[in-house]
Amino acid sequence: MSILFEPVRLGELELANRIVMAPMTRSRADARAVPTAEMVDYYRQRASAGLIVAEGTAPSADGLGYCRTPAIYNDEQIAGWAHVTHAVHEAGGRIVLQLMHVGRAASHHNKPANSATVAPSALRARTQLFSDAVGLVDTDEPRALELSEIASVVEEYRRAAMNAREAGFDGVELHCTSGYLPMQFMASGSNLRDDRYGGSTENRVRFPVEVLAAMAASIGAGRVGFRLCPGNSYNDISDADPAATAAALCSAAEPLGLAYLHIMRSPLEELDAFALAQRHSQCGLILNDGFDAASASAALEAGQCEAVSFARHFIANPDLVERLRQGLPLTRFDRKTLYTPGPQGYSDYPTASGVAV
Repeated sequence: MSILFEPVRLGELELANRIVMAPMTRSRADARAVPTAEMVDYYRQRASAGLIVAEGTAPSADGLGYCRTPAIYNDEQIAGWAHVTHAVHEAGGRIVLQLMHVGRAASHHNKPANSATVAPSALRARTQLFSDAVGLVDTDEPRALELSEIASVVEEYRRAAMNAREAGFDGVELHCTSGYLPMQFMASGSNLRDDRYGGSTENRVRFPVEVLAAMAASIGAGRVGFRLCPGNSYNDISDADPAATAAALCSAAEPLGLAYLHIMRSPLEELDAFALAQRHSQCGLILNDGFDAASASAALEAGQCEAVSFARHFIANPDLVERLRQGLPLTRFDRKTLYTPGPQGYSDYPTASGVAV
């Protein structure tokens, strides 16, 4: 399994090993969407990963929608994230920020006053989410973005990428799955527009491609990646042909020369997302979902990817890299504390030796 621990370069990102920590919403930001001291500890503890992809972070107030998730659109949030990146870099790690505009997957109970819930079309997501204020609630009815407004949303992402660099992040990742704004544009079931952002597959992938281009132009293409999971129906997303949509996005993004594509295993048995990514993208590939040390090493040895990301294994194993290196057993995480405030079940998991990181 030694290939897991070899260095690799993804664009401008130098990774000490090929083990990536996947982004995971953990709901530990404060009420102002500012990263907390617990988040500093949590990410510092996991800095031995070749690359950390920090949790989905809103590029604007409109992009928020869940409780206690972070953002990066004001000075206080940038300063909070700077504490995180400094801690990770001091520990020898590399970290990029996943930018996540939730679009219609939102509740006003979890958003600042005077913010809006927007989407490509005025279609409510038929799902619920949790709010600290009132508990489980339906998502808001979104307002369809006017054609003239779309450029300003692209600008929000561009500014967020620059803010991320100001905060010390090594790069950014665009969240293009899980039913959030880019995927809402991409999917035929949530995009009913009849302008140049709707209708054909080429039009529907236009928005995420413009966002990627804007971020690449502002901080360098070698520091920008994107995450994709074709066929993911999370947050009430449906698409007539998810494979064609994913292929179109990969092909349209190809000329940008991005650092990597973070591709998740498709939930559709008939759709091989990894093979699709290999066919349609020359980016460095990070594979995700369901890997252990043996299967990750096998994928790397077969030349299927440059790195493999792990999510749930990193929750309860801050020293995951060392545990994989030594073949040590992995601790199981407590589901009850995945999204609860405070350090319990978050930054208090010990190493294999029983010592806090």
